[in-house]
Amino acid sequence: MELDARKRKILEAVIVDYISTAEPVGSRTISKKYELGVSPATVRNEMADLEELGLLEQPHTSAGRIPSDLGYRYYVDCLMRKVAIEDKLKDTIRESFGVKAKQIEDIIKHTSKTLSTMTNYTSLVIAPKAGSNSLQMIQLIFIEPGKALIVIITDGGRVENKFIEIPQSVTKEDLDIVSMCLNQKLKGLTLEDWDKNILKELQLNLIKQQKVYTKAIDLLDSILNTHTENKIYLGGALNILNQPEFMDVDKARSLLTLLEQEEELNKVMKNNLEEGVAVKIGTENDCEGIKDCSLITATYKLNGNVMGTIGVLGPTRMQYSHVVSIVDYLTQVLSRLILK
Repeated sequence: MELDARKRKILEAVIVDYISTAEPVGSRTISKKYELGVSPATVRNEMADLEELGLLEQPHTSAGRIPSDLGYRYYVDCLMRKVAIEDKLKDTIRESFGVKAKQIEDIIKHTSKTLSTMTNYTSLVIAPKAGSNSLQMIQLIFIEPGKALIVIITDGGRVENKFIEIPQSVTKEDLDIVSMCLNQKLKGLTLEDWDKNILKELQLNLIKQQKVYTKAIDLLDSILNTHTENKIYLGGALNILNQPEFMDVDKARSLLTLLEQEEELNKVMKNNLEEGVAVKIGTENDCEGIKDCSLITATYKLNGNVMGTIGVLGPTRMQYSHVVSIVDYLTQVLSRLILK
């Protein structure tokens, strides 16, 4: 859809004003506040044209107009100015994470909290799904005859260790051989990448250390397969209820019910895996429960592979430029943290 310069300026002014005030916007307000160089009558006519185009709507109880979902879409795609995050704020964000946690869950929880705090909306962060983590390192350490320690590190930053019983005859050299073989064959592979040929080759190479190998493989399988499968971390779940749009009890209850349903939230987030920052506005959302909301999402990656998604849920009357910038930056921070 092509708009002339005047219509673009008026549409932008209406959207900016409505985002700020949550009140329907009249032509007199636009002509006074935004110095467009035209009369209220001209603004009124242009707003009527924008309404006919489906970009503005007129609530029954007001003479003013508000943006439609289509109007917000035009704004995001064609009018929105990207807001650069100040260096001071970037420093604050980075420092808030502190020393990198051993567990990726800690990083994800903090990301969710930071998102909700900085946007005043509800944040959603989906953790890496099972099978998306690969082995970074496995080390079998001899403790004493009959006892060893297995240390496993995934590329997602998870560190696990467990004491295991081993045959009295197993030596430090045996454990070193098992460690070396497992790292050579399985490092960088997810569970989905394991195949029978690899496991069969390992089994043949480690016949002497068969019992130790079996325990190591079972533990590795368990750790990679149980890592926070599709878990979603919510931040500021009640923030969205502070918005005027959700003062209606039924609407608020419906949204809160959805936020309690992890399976539904997983579906919502999995439908938003586009490259870069994605913005879905109102009725563009597939989920019925958030058709009065906008959802801004981005994926975080490890070695080019999508590990999970972060998102911000708010009213369609959202501070789009601010939220897009925050989501974009936090995605970069999260990707760097889990790479370490």
